[in-house]
Amino acid sequence: MYRIGFDNQRYVETQSARIRERIAQFGGKLYLEFGGKLFDDYHAARVLPGFAPDSKIRMLLELRDSVEVVMAINAADIEQNKVRGDLGITYGEDVLRLIDTFRGEGLYVGGVAVTQYAGQGAADAFKRRLEDLGVRVYLHYPIPGYPHDVARIMSAEGFGRNDYIETEKPLVVVTAPGPGSGKMATCLSQLYHHHARGVRAGYAKFETFPTWDLPLKHPVNLAYEAATANLNDVNMIDPFHLQAYGETTVNYNRDVEVFPVLQAMFEEIMGESPYKSPTDMGVNMVGSCIVDDSAVCDAARQEIIRRYYAALCDRRRGQGSDEIVYKLELLMKQAQAGRALRPVIAAAEDRAEETGEPAAAIQLPDGQLAVGKTSGLMGAAASALLNALKALAGIHRKTHLISREAIEPIQALKIGHLGSRNPRLHSDEVLIALAISTATVPLAAQALDSLDRLRDCEAHSSVILTAADASTYAKLGLRLTCTPQYQGSQLYHR
Repeated sequence: MYRIGFDNQRYVETQSARIRERIAQFGGKLYLEFGGKLFDDYHAARVLPGFAPDSKIRMLLELRDSVEVVMAINAADIEQNKVRGDLGITYGEDVLRLIDTFRGEGLYVGGVAVTQYAGQGAADAFKRRLEDLGVRVYLHYPIPGYPHDVARIMSAEGFGRNDYIETEKPLVVVTAPGPGSGKMATCLSQLYHHHARGVRAGYAKFETFPTWDLPLKHPVNLAYEAATANLNDVNMIDPFHLQAYGETTVNYNRDVEVFPVLQAMFEEIMGESPYKSPTDMGVNMVGSCIVDDSAVCDAARQEIIRRYYAALCDRRRGQGSDEIVYKLELLMKQAQAGRALRPVIAAAEDRAEETGEPAAAIQLPDGQLAVGKTSGLMGAAASALLNALKALAGIHRKTHLISREAIEPIQALKIGHLGSRNPRLHSDEVLIALAISTATVPLAAQALDSLDRLRDCEAHSSVILTAADASTYAKLGLRLTCTPQYQGSQLYHR
Protein backbone atom coordinates (compact mmCIF):
# COMPACT_ATOMS: atom_id res chain seq x y z
CA MET A 1 0.00 0.00 0.00
CA TYR A 2 1.29 3.44 -1.00
CA ARG A 3 2.31 5.83 1.79
CA ILE A 4 3.95 9.23 1.36
CA GLY A 5 7.41 9.34 2.91
CA PHE A 6 9.04 12.30 1.18
CA ASP A 7 8.26 16.05 1.14
CA ASN A 8 8.77 17.02 -2.49
CA GLN A 9 8.10 20.74 -2.09
CA ARG A 10 10.59 21.01 0.76
CA TYR A 11 13.11 19.22 -1.45
CA VAL A 12 12.70 21.64 -4.37
CA GLU A 13 13.12 24.63 -2.04
CA THR A 14 16.03 23.36 0.09
CA GLN A 15 17.92 21.87 -2.85
CA SER A 16 17.81 25.09 -4.87
CA ALA A 17 18.87 27.06 -1.77
CA ARG A 18 21.86 24.75 -1.20
CA ILE A 19 23.01 25.20 -4.80
CA ARG A 20 22.73 28.99 -4.50
CA GLU A 21 24.97 28.80 -1.43
CA ARG A 22 27.55 26.79 -3.35
CA ILE A 23 27.53 29.27 -6.26
CA ALA A 24 28.23 32.08 -3.80
CA GLN A 25 31.04 30.07 -2.20
CA PHE A 26 32.95 30.18 -5.49
CA GLY A 27 32.37 33.83 -6.30
CA GLY A 28 29.42 33.42 -8.62
CA LYS A 29 30.47 30.64 -11.05
CA LEU A 30 29.79 26.94 -10.39
CA TYR A 31 30.07 23.84 -12.55
CA LEU A 32 27.63 21.27 -11.21
CA GLU A 33 28.16 17.69 -12.29
CA PHE A 34 24.66 16.24 -12.43
CA GLY A 35 24.55 12.48 -11.93
CA GLY A 36 21.53 10.28 -12.48
CA LYS A 37 18.48 11.26 -14.45
CA LEU A 38 17.39 14.87 -14.61
CA PHE A 39 14.04 13.88 -16.08
CA ASP A 40 11.87 10.88 -15.29
CA ASP A 41 13.80 9.76 -12.19
CA TYR A 42 11.50 6.85 -11.49
CA HIS A 43 14.01 5.03 -9.28
CA ALA A 44 13.96 7.95 -6.85
CA ALA A 45 10.16 8.12 -7.10
CA ARG A 46 9.89 4.42 -6.24
CA VAL A 47 12.23 4.44 -3.22
CA LEU A 48 11.15 7.88 -1.92
CA PRO A 49 7.32 7.82 -2.14
CA GLY A 50 6.27 11.41 -2.64
CA PHE A 51 9.31 12.29 -4.78
CA ALA A 52 8.11 13.55 -8.18
CA PRO A 53 10.01 12.06 -11.15
CA ASP A 54 10.64 15.58 -12.47
CA SER A 55 11.73 17.05 -9.11
CA LYS A 56 15.24 17.82 -10.28
CA ILE A 57 14.09 19.83 -13.25
CA ARG A 58 11.61 21.67 -11.02
CA MET A 59 14.49 22.53 -8.75
CA LEU A 60 16.52 23.89 -11.67
CA LEU A 61 13.54 25.94 -12.79
CA GLU A 62 13.73 27.68 -9.42
CA LEU A 63 17.17 28.84 -10.64
CA ARG A 64 16.13 29.34 -14.26
CA ASP A 65 17.68 32.78 -14.73
CA SER A 66 21.05 31.54 -13.43
CA VAL A 67 21.29 28.19 -15.23
CA GLU A 68 22.67 26.91 -18.47
CA VAL A 69 23.18 23.30 -19.48
CA VAL A 70 26.16 21.61 -21.10
CA MET A 71 25.74 18.08 -22.39
CA ALA A 72 28.65 15.61 -22.39
CA ILE A 73 28.81 12.51 -24.57
CA ASN A 74 31.68 10.07 -25.04
CA ALA A 75 32.87 9.78 -28.66
CA ALA A 76 33.29 6.01 -28.18
CA ASP A 77 29.60 5.74 -27.26
CA ILE A 78 28.70 7.59 -30.46
CA GLU A 79 30.94 5.26 -32.49
CA GLN A 80 29.43 2.15 -30.89
CA ASN A 81 25.83 3.38 -31.11
CA LYS A 82 25.44 2.81 -27.38
CA VAL A 83 21.77 2.46 -26.45
CA ARG A 84 19.91 3.57 -23.34
CA GLY A 85 18.26 0.41 -22.06
CA ASP A 86 15.26 2.21 -20.58
CA LEU A 87 14.41 4.20 -23.72
CA GLY A 88 15.79 2.03 -26.52
CA ILE A 89 17.47 4.99 -28.24
CA THR A 90 21.17 5.73 -28.81
CA TYR A 91 23.09 8.13 -26.60
CA GLY A 92 23.39 10.44 -29.59
CA GLU A 93 19.63 10.55 -30.10
CA ASP A 94 19.17 11.04 -26.37
CA VAL A 95 21.35 14.15 -26.47
CA LEU A 96 18.92 15.61 -29.02
CA ARG A 97 15.94 14.54 -26.92
CA LEU A 98 17.39 16.12 -23.80
CA ILE A 99 18.25 19.37 -25.57
CA ASP A 100 14.65 19.61 -26.80
CA THR A 101 13.37 18.89 -23.30
CA PHE A 102 15.60 21.49 -21.65
CA ARG A 103 14.61 24.09 -24.19
CA GLY A 104 10.96 23.17 -23.77
CA GLU A 105 11.31 23.97 -20.06
CA GLY A 106 12.88 27.33 -20.84
CA LEU A 107 16.45 26.33 -19.90
CA TYR A 108 19.38 27.51 -21.99
CA VAL A 109 21.64 24.83 -23.51
CA GLY A 110 25.13 26.22 -24.01
CA GLY A 111 26.55 23.36 -26.05
CA VAL A 112 27.67 19.75 -26.25
CA ALA A 113 31.11 18.43 -25.25
CA VAL A 114 32.21 15.38 -27.22
CA THR A 115 34.65 13.73 -24.81
CA GLN A 116 37.42 11.21 -25.51
CA TYR A 117 37.49 12.43 -29.11
CA ALA A 118 40.14 10.67 -31.17
CA GLY A 119 39.01 11.30 -34.74
CA GLN A 120 36.08 8.87 -34.71
CA GLY A 121 34.13 9.20 -37.95
CA ALA A 122 30.78 8.79 -36.24
CA ALA A 123 31.68 11.55 -33.78
CA ASP A 124 32.59 13.85 -36.69
CA ALA A 125 29.22 13.14 -38.31
CA PHE A 126 27.44 13.76 -35.01
CA LYS A 127 29.28 17.07 -34.59
CA ARG A 128 28.27 18.20 -38.09
CA ARG A 129 24.67 17.18 -37.43
CA LEU A 130 24.50 19.22 -34.22
CA GLU A 131 26.17 22.25 -35.78
CA ASP A 132 23.71 22.11 -38.70
CA LEU A 133 20.97 22.26 -36.05
CA GLY A 134 22.55 25.33 -34.49
CA VAL A 135 24.09 23.59 -31.47
CA ARG A 136 27.67 24.47 -30.49
CA VAL A 137 30.01 21.47 -30.17
CA TYR A 138 33.32 21.29 -28.31
CA LEU A 139 35.93 18.54 -28.57
CA HIS A 140 37.71 17.11 -25.53
CA TYR A 141 40.57 14.69 -26.07
CA PRO A 142 41.90 11.58 -24.31
CA ILE A 143 44.67 12.35 -21.80
CA PRO A 144 47.24 9.57 -21.25
CA GLY A 145 47.47 8.75 -17.55
CA TYR A 146 44.09 10.25 -16.65
CA PRO A 147 43.15 10.67 -13.84
CA HIS A 148 46.39 9.90 -11.96
CA ASP A 149 49.04 11.82 -13.93
CA VAL A 150 48.09 15.21 -12.48
CA ALA A 151 51.11 17.06 -13.93
CA ARG A 152 50.22 16.02 -17.46
CA ILE A 153 46.49 16.59 -16.99
CA MET A 154 47.14 20.15 -15.76
CA SER A 155 49.18 21.13 -18.79
CA ALA A 156 48.83 22.33 -22.35
CA GLU A 157 48.94 18.66 -23.44
CA GLY A 158 46.14 17.75 -21.00
CA PHE A 159 43.13 19.94 -20.26
CA GLY A 160 44.83 22.73 -22.17
CA ARG A 161 44.28 20.85 -25.43
CA ASN A 162 40.51 20.71 -24.92
CA ASP A 163 38.18 23.23 -26.49
CA TYR A 164 37.12 25.90 -23.97
CA ILE A 165 33.35 25.87 -23.59
CA GLU A 166 31.99 29.39 -23.64
CA THR A 167 29.42 29.70 -20.85
CA GLU A 168 27.35 32.67 -19.77
CA LYS A 169 25.39 31.84 -16.61
CA PRO A 170 26.53 31.52 -12.97
CA LEU A 171 25.41 27.88 -12.74
CA VAL A 172 26.53 25.46 -15.45
CA VAL A 173 24.85 22.07 -15.15
CA VAL A 174 26.93 19.38 -16.83
CA THR A 175 24.81 16.33 -17.58
CA ALA A 176 24.87 13.38 -19.98
CA PRO A 177 22.74 10.61 -21.48
CA GLY A 178 24.39 7.98 -19.29
CA PRO A 179 27.41 6.96 -17.19
CA GLY A 180 30.94 7.15 -18.56
CA SER A 181 30.19 10.24 -20.62
CA GLY A 182 32.92 12.39 -19.07
CA LYS A 183 30.92 14.84 -16.96
CA MET A 184 33.52 15.28 -14.22
CA ALA A 185 36.40 15.68 -16.68
CA THR A 186 34.36 18.30 -18.55
CA CYS A 187 33.86 20.27 -15.33
CA LEU A 188 37.54 20.05 -14.35
CA SER A 189 38.67 21.03 -17.84
CA GLN A 190 36.54 24.16 -17.57
CA LEU A 191 38.05 25.02 -14.17
CA TYR A 192 41.52 24.71 -15.71
CA HIS A 193 40.60 27.06 -18.58
CA HIS A 194 38.92 29.56 -16.26
CA HIS A 195 42.02 29.61 -14.04
CA ALA A 196 44.22 30.21 -17.10
CA ARG A 197 42.01 33.22 -17.91
CA GLY A 198 42.09 34.53 -14.35
CA VAL A 199 38.43 33.75 -13.71
CA ARG A 200 37.33 32.17 -10.43
CA ALA A 201 35.00 29.16 -10.71
CA GLY A 202 34.11 26.13 -8.63
CA TYR A 203 32.92 22.56 -8.90
CA ALA A 204 30.26 20.59 -7.05
CA LYS A 205 28.54 17.26 -7.55
CA PHE A 206 24.86 16.41 -7.46
CA GLU A 207 24.06 12.74 -6.89
CA THR A 208 20.77 11.62 -5.34
CA PHE A 209 22.20 8.26 -4.31
CA PRO A 210 23.78 7.01 -2.21
CA THR A 211 22.24 9.42 0.29
CA TRP A 212 25.15 10.73 2.35
CA ASP A 213 23.22 11.44 5.56
CA LEU A 214 21.41 8.09 5.79
CA PRO A 215 23.06 5.03 7.41
CA LEU A 216 25.24 2.85 5.22
CA LYS A 217 22.80 -0.08 5.35
CA HIS A 218 19.63 1.99 5.17
CA PRO A 219 17.27 0.37 2.63
CA VAL A 220 17.37 3.49 0.43
CA ASN A 221 21.15 3.17 0.09
CA LEU A 222 20.92 -0.59 -0.38
CA ALA A 223 18.35 0.02 -3.14
CA TYR A 224 20.92 2.18 -4.92
CA GLU A 225 23.40 -0.69 -4.79
CA ALA A 226 20.68 -2.93 -6.21
CA ALA A 227 20.06 -0.48 -9.05
CA THR A 228 23.78 -0.41 -9.93
CA ALA A 229 24.54 -4.08 -9.29
CA ASN A 230 25.83 -4.45 -12.86
CA LEU A 231 28.30 -1.57 -12.35
CA ASN A 232 29.89 -3.04 -9.20
CA ASP A 233 29.24 0.18 -7.29
CA VAL A 234 29.57 -0.29 -3.53
CA ASN A 235 28.37 2.07 -0.82
CA MET A 236 30.94 2.80 1.84
CA ILE A 237 31.73 5.10 4.75
CA ASP A 238 33.58 8.18 3.49
CA PRO A 239 36.98 7.79 5.26
CA PHE A 240 38.11 11.32 4.33
CA HIS A 241 35.03 12.89 5.89
CA LEU A 242 35.38 10.76 9.00
CA GLN A 243 39.01 11.81 9.40
CA ALA A 244 38.37 15.49 8.72
CA TYR A 245 35.24 16.00 10.80
CA GLY A 246 34.71 12.91 12.94
CA GLU A 247 31.35 12.43 11.23
CA THR A 248 30.10 9.25 9.53
CA THR A 249 28.71 9.83 6.05
CA VAL A 250 28.03 7.56 3.09
CA ASN A 251 29.56 7.76 -0.38
CA TYR A 252 30.40 5.17 -3.00
CA ASN A 253 33.60 3.48 -3.95
CA ARG A 254 34.41 5.31 -7.18
CA ASP A 255 34.20 8.78 -5.63
CA VAL A 256 36.24 7.70 -2.61
CA GLU A 257 38.92 6.10 -4.79
CA VAL A 258 39.36 9.13 -7.06
CA PHE A 259 39.15 11.82 -4.36
CA PRO A 260 42.92 12.10 -3.66
CA VAL A 261 43.47 12.76 -7.36
CA LEU A 262 40.69 15.36 -7.43
CA GLN A 263 42.20 17.05 -4.40
CA ALA A 264 45.52 17.30 -6.20
CA MET A 265 43.81 18.78 -9.27
CA PHE A 266 41.97 21.36 -7.17
CA GLU A 267 45.26 22.33 -5.52
CA GLU A 268 46.86 22.79 -8.95
CA ILE A 269 43.97 24.91 -10.21
CA MET A 270 42.98 26.88 -7.09
CA GLY A 271 46.06 26.76 -4.91
CA GLU A 272 44.21 24.72 -2.31
CA SER A 273 41.37 22.22 -2.34
CA PRO A 274 37.99 23.62 -1.27
CA TYR A 275 36.95 20.15 -0.14
CA LYS A 276 38.23 17.77 2.52
CA SER A 277 36.13 14.78 1.44
CA PRO A 278 34.01 13.42 -1.41
CA THR A 279 30.94 14.16 0.74
CA ASP A 280 31.98 17.83 0.86
CA MET A 281 31.71 18.00 -2.94
CA GLY A 282 28.03 17.03 -2.90
CA VAL A 283 24.99 19.27 -2.58
CA ASN A 284 22.32 16.58 -2.14
CA MET A 285 19.46 17.44 0.28
CA VAL A 286 17.32 14.32 -0.20
CA GLY A 287 17.92 12.85 3.26
CA SER A 288 16.64 15.95 5.06
CA CYS A 289 13.33 15.79 3.15
CA ILE A 290 12.30 12.29 4.28
CA VAL A 291 9.23 12.71 6.50
CA ASP A 292 8.29 9.06 7.12
CA ASP A 293 11.31 6.78 7.35
CA SER A 294 9.16 3.67 7.70
CA ALA A 295 7.34 4.38 4.44
CA VAL A 296 10.62 5.04 2.66
CA CYS A 297 12.19 1.85 4.02
CA ASP A 298 9.21 -0.23 2.88
CA ALA A 299 9.36 1.32 -0.60
CA ALA A 300 13.10 0.73 -0.86
CA ARG A 301 12.70 -2.93 0.13
CA GLN A 302 10.10 -3.34 -2.61
CA GLU A 303 12.56 -1.85 -5.09
CA ILE A 304 15.29 -4.30 -4.07
CA ILE A 305 12.90 -7.24 -4.54
CA ARG A 306 11.85 -5.91 -7.95
CA ARG A 307 15.50 -5.55 -8.99
CA TYR A 308 16.14 -9.12 -7.83
CA TYR A 309 13.29 -10.55 -9.91
CA ALA A 310 14.39 -8.48 -12.90
CA ALA A 311 17.89 -9.96 -12.56
CA LEU A 312 16.43 -13.48 -12.37
CA CYS A 313 14.47 -12.86 -15.58
CA ASP A 314 17.51 -11.35 -17.31
CA ARG A 315 19.51 -14.45 -16.40
CA ARG A 316 16.71 -16.65 -17.73
CA ARG A 317 16.84 -14.73 -21.02
CA GLY A 318 20.60 -15.17 -21.19
CA GLN A 319 21.19 -11.44 -20.64
CA GLY A 320 22.28 -11.47 -16.98
CA SER A 321 24.73 -13.25 -14.74
CA ASP A 322 24.90 -15.33 -11.57
CA GLU A 323 27.08 -12.66 -9.95
CA ILE A 324 24.39 -9.99 -10.21
CA VAL A 325 21.74 -12.36 -8.85
CA TYR A 326 23.98 -13.33 -5.91
CA LYS A 327 24.71 -9.69 -5.12
CA LEU A 328 21.00 -8.86 -5.10
CA GLU A 329 20.26 -11.85 -2.88
CA LEU A 330 22.78 -10.46 -0.38
CA LEU A 331 21.24 -7.00 -0.57
CA MET A 332 17.81 -8.49 0.07
CA LYS A 333 19.10 -10.15 3.23
CA GLN A 334 20.78 -6.95 4.40
CA ALA A 335 17.56 -4.99 3.84
CA GLN A 336 15.41 -7.73 5.42
CA ALA A 337 13.41 -7.93 2.21
CA GLY A 338 11.81 -11.06 0.80
CA ARG A 339 8.97 -12.26 -1.40
CA ALA A 340 6.61 -12.29 1.59
CA LEU A 341 6.62 -8.48 1.36
CA ARG A 342 5.04 -8.77 -2.11
CA PRO A 343 1.67 -10.53 -1.72
CA VAL A 344 1.17 -10.33 -5.49
CA ILE A 345 3.83 -13.01 -5.97
CA ALA A 346 2.04 -15.68 -3.95
CA ALA A 347 -1.36 -14.62 -5.35
CA ALA A 348 -0.22 -15.06 -8.96
CA GLU A 349 1.75 -18.25 -8.41
CA ASP A 350 -1.00 -19.89 -6.33
CA ARG A 351 -3.59 -19.19 -9.03
CA ALA A 352 -1.20 -20.53 -11.68
CA GLU A 353 -0.75 -23.74 -9.68
CA GLU A 354 -4.54 -24.10 -9.30
CA THR A 355 -5.28 -23.63 -13.01
CA GLY A 356 -2.15 -25.06 -14.61
CA GLU A 357 -1.93 -21.88 -16.71
CA PRO A 358 -0.15 -18.54 -16.28
CA ALA A 359 -1.72 -16.09 -13.83
CA ALA A 360 -1.13 -12.49 -12.78
CA ALA A 361 -2.01 -10.34 -9.78
CA ILE A 362 -2.25 -6.61 -9.05
CA GLN A 363 -2.33 -5.13 -5.54
CA LEU A 364 -4.66 -2.14 -5.41
CA PRO A 365 -4.09 0.98 -3.27
CA ASP A 366 -6.27 -0.38 -0.46
CA GLY A 367 -4.29 -3.64 -0.37
CA GLN A 368 -6.93 -5.67 -2.22
CA LEU A 369 -5.57 -8.22 -4.71
CA ALA A 370 -7.00 -8.50 -8.22
CA VAL A 371 -5.99 -11.82 -9.78
CA GLY A 372 -6.33 -12.84 -13.41
CA LYS A 373 -6.04 -16.24 -15.06
CA THR A 374 -5.44 -17.34 -18.64
CA SER A 375 -8.60 -17.96 -20.65
CA GLY A 376 -9.56 -18.55 -24.25
CA LEU A 377 -10.30 -14.86 -24.72
CA MET A 378 -7.41 -13.13 -22.98
CA GLY A 379 -4.07 -13.67 -21.33
CA ALA A 380 -3.53 -13.56 -17.58
CA ALA A 381 -2.01 -10.05 -17.58
CA ALA A 382 -5.01 -8.69 -19.49
CA SER A 383 -7.42 -10.53 -17.20
CA ALA A 384 -5.76 -9.19 -14.04
CA LEU A 385 -5.84 -5.68 -15.49
CA LEU A 386 -9.56 -5.92 -16.27
CA ASN A 387 -10.34 -7.34 -12.82
CA ALA A 388 -8.32 -4.57 -11.18
CA LEU A 389 -10.29 -1.90 -13.06
CA LYS A 390 -13.56 -3.52 -12.01
CA ALA A 391 -12.48 -3.53 -8.37
CA LEU A 392 -11.37 0.11 -8.50
CA ALA A 393 -14.67 1.13 -10.12
CA GLY A 394 -16.77 -0.88 -7.66
CA ILE A 395 -18.03 -3.22 -10.38
CA HIS A 396 -18.76 -6.86 -9.51
CA ARG A 397 -16.00 -9.17 -10.75
CA LYS A 398 -18.38 -11.33 -12.83
CA THR A 399 -19.87 -8.37 -14.69
CA HIS A 400 -19.11 -8.53 -18.42
CA LEU A 401 -17.76 -5.19 -19.62
CA ILE A 402 -16.57 -6.37 -23.04
CA SER A 403 -18.85 -8.35 -25.29
CA ARG A 404 -17.62 -11.35 -27.23
CA GLU A 405 -18.67 -9.42 -30.33
CA ALA A 406 -16.04 -6.79 -29.49
CA ILE A 407 -13.31 -9.35 -28.84
CA GLU A 408 -13.81 -11.73 -31.78
CA PRO A 409 -12.99 -9.20 -34.56
CA ILE A 410 -9.73 -8.33 -32.81
CA GLN A 411 -8.85 -12.03 -32.57
CA ALA A 412 -9.73 -12.55 -36.23
CA LEU A 413 -7.51 -9.61 -37.19
CA LYS A 414 -4.58 -11.01 -35.17
CA ILE A 415 -4.83 -14.53 -36.56
CA GLY A 416 -6.02 -13.81 -40.08
CA HIS A 417 -3.96 -10.76 -41.00
CA LEU A 418 -1.23 -9.95 -38.47
CA GLY A 419 0.46 -13.35 -38.36
CA SER A 420 -0.21 -14.13 -34.69
CA ARG A 421 -0.72 -17.71 -33.52
CA ASN A 422 -2.17 -16.66 -30.18
CA PRO A 423 -5.80 -15.51 -30.31
CA ARG A 424 -5.82 -14.32 -26.69
CA LEU A 425 -5.93 -10.58 -26.20
CA HIS A 426 -2.96 -8.78 -24.67
CA SER A 427 -3.41 -5.99 -22.15
CA ASP A 428 -3.32 -3.19 -24.71
CA GLU A 429 -5.88 -4.98 -26.89
CA VAL A 430 -8.22 -5.48 -23.94
CA LEU A 431 -8.03 -1.76 -23.18
CA ILE A 432 -8.91 -0.98 -26.80
CA ALA A 433 -11.84 -3.38 -26.63
CA LEU A 434 -12.92 -1.80 -23.34
CA ALA A 435 -12.73 1.67 -24.88
CA ILE A 436 -14.87 0.52 -27.84
CA SER A 437 -17.40 -0.97 -25.40
CA THR A 438 -17.94 2.38 -23.66
CA ALA A 439 -20.28 3.29 -26.52
CA THR A 440 -22.75 0.58 -25.48
CA VAL A 441 -21.80 -0.44 -21.93
CA PRO A 442 -21.91 2.48 -19.42
CA LEU A 443 -19.96 0.52 -16.79
CA ALA A 444 -17.08 0.10 -19.27
CA ALA A 445 -16.52 3.87 -19.19
CA GLN A 446 -16.55 3.76 -15.39
CA ALA A 447 -13.85 1.07 -15.42
CA LEU A 448 -11.75 2.93 -17.99
CA ASP A 449 -11.88 6.08 -15.86
CA SER A 450 -10.07 4.14 -13.10
CA LEU A 451 -6.90 3.59 -15.15
CA ASP A 452 -4.95 6.42 -13.47
CA ARG A 453 -5.50 4.81 -10.07
CA LEU A 454 -3.33 1.87 -11.13
CA ARG A 455 -0.19 4.03 -11.09
CA ASP A 456 2.33 2.86 -8.47
CA CYS A 457 0.41 -0.38 -7.81
CA GLU A 458 2.44 -3.60 -7.47
CA ALA A 459 1.94 -6.43 -9.98
CA HIS A 460 3.34 -9.91 -10.59
CA SER A 461 3.08 -12.48 -13.35
CA SER A 462 3.74 -16.19 -12.87
CA VAL A 463 5.61 -16.17 -16.20
CA ILE A 464 7.80 -13.70 -18.08
CA LEU A 465 5.36 -11.38 -19.83
CA THR A 466 5.41 -10.64 -23.52
CA ALA A 467 6.87 -7.30 -24.56
CA ALA A 468 3.36 -6.05 -25.39
CA ASP A 469 1.97 -6.79 -21.93
CA ALA A 470 5.06 -5.58 -20.09
CA SER A 471 5.04 -2.33 -22.08
CA THR A 472 1.37 -1.67 -21.30
CA TYR A 473 1.91 -2.31 -17.59
CA ALA A 474 4.88 0.09 -17.63
CA LYS A 475 2.88 2.81 -19.40
CA LEU A 476 0.17 2.48 -16.75
CA GLY A 477 2.76 2.90 -13.99
CA LEU A 478 2.34 -0.63 -12.63
CA ARG A 479 5.42 -1.95 -10.82
CA LEU A 480 5.84 -5.38 -12.31
CA THR A 481 7.82 -8.44 -11.35
CA CYS A 482 7.76 -11.83 -13.09
CA THR A 483 8.59 -15.36 -12.04
CA PRO A 484 11.66 -16.26 -14.18
CA GLN A 485 10.07 -18.85 -16.43
CA TYR A 486 8.38 -18.89 -19.81
CA GLN A 487 4.86 -20.04 -20.55
CA GLY A 488 5.97 -22.66 -23.05
CA SER A 489 8.91 -24.99 -23.54
CA GLN A 490 9.98 -23.62 -26.94
CA LEU A 491 13.50 -22.25 -27.31
CA TYR A 492 12.60 -18.94 -28.99
CA HIS A 493 10.45 -16.43 -27.15
CA ARG A 494 9.24 -13.06 -28.40
